[in-house]
Amino acid sequence: MNAPLNRIPCTVVTGFLGAGKTTLIRHLLQNANGKRIAVVVNEFGDVGIDGEILKGCGIEDCPEENIVELANGCICCTVADDFVPAIDQILARKPAVDHILIETSGLALPKPLVQAFQWPSVKSRVTVDGVVAVVDGAALADGMVASDMDALAAQREADDQLDHDDPIEEVFEDQVACADLVILSKSDLIDAAGRERAERTVNAHLPRAVKIVAAKEGQVDPAILLGLGLAVEDQIDARKTHHDGLDDHDHDDFDSFVVEVGAIADPSEIAARVAAVAEKENVLRVKGFVPVDGKPMRLLVQAVGARVNHYFDRAWAPAEERLGRLVVIGEKGLRQDAITAALAG
Repeated sequence: MNAPLNRIPCTVVTGFLGAGKTTLIRHLLQNANGKRIAVVVNEFGDVGIDGEILKGCGIEDCPEENIVELANGCICCTVADDFVPAIDQILARKPAVDHILIETSGLALPKPLVQAFQWPSVKSRVTVDGVVAVVDGAALADGMVASDMDALAAQREADDQLDHDDPIEEVFEDQVACADLVILSKSDLIDAAGRERAERTVNAHLPRAVKIVAAKEGQVDPAILLGLGLAVEDQIDARKTHHDGLDDHDHDDFDSFVVEVGAIADPSEIAARVAAVAEKENVLRVKGFVPVDGKPMRLLVQAVGARVNHYFDRAWAPAEERLGRLVVIGEKGLRQDAITAALAG
């Protein structure tokens, strides 16, 4: 059922790099129970890898044309140019969609995005059902907001201002501050004491009573995430964040680029390359696809720091070029040539 005034409900899924947003959305799509869903994927980088992951699901209730990719900048910075046209495109779909999911980039601030739903041209047609923040439970249990904090630690040591001049910490805190529900991902990687530490960190940044739900591999009942009916656009101005009062913001503290990778002999080969690069360079995230010799399926590769996951997700299409592409995201000043050489082999 649609939201009041027949507006289409929209859920904003936010979270830090590698927290598990795409995995959560993929599970939602696979368990939609007939609900027609559209997805807006906002990438940080030149290639829409997360969109490709979702398009590879082959889900009837979310066909490929219902997945809109915005890879030209952070959606919270380019609302007028990207967000409104994406919503227009989705609302023109026939049959009409029942629900919209927006996966923000790991660097996006949810507040300015939700505020865009206050615009008359948007508010009359769409409402924010809820803001879901996905946080890395394993990292939080270890006292970090992400799994690879070496670059952040170096930056903090060099700056007397600490947290307030720390973009990663502020992005994390702003995402949690805007959440109506927090998903504590990777719960299978932490024990009870670790979960308690992680939840204590999250609660320290929650100004309101917000439920924290632990999840393994994005497995959360859609009934918990969808249909909240909160009309968050009417409340978002009261949710205080670090960036309140600023007209805009930038992400100049981060670099991203794409590395093309040829076919490899074995999945462990690319996993070793990615892990080695993450150990040596200030790399926060690597994600993408690689062809494997003798295999009809493409290999999905995702890494948070030196922790690398990979699996075969779908067959290469007959007309598709069997060329791997990995998006690398990290602190400003990445040695692109050295990283490219190491990953390309």
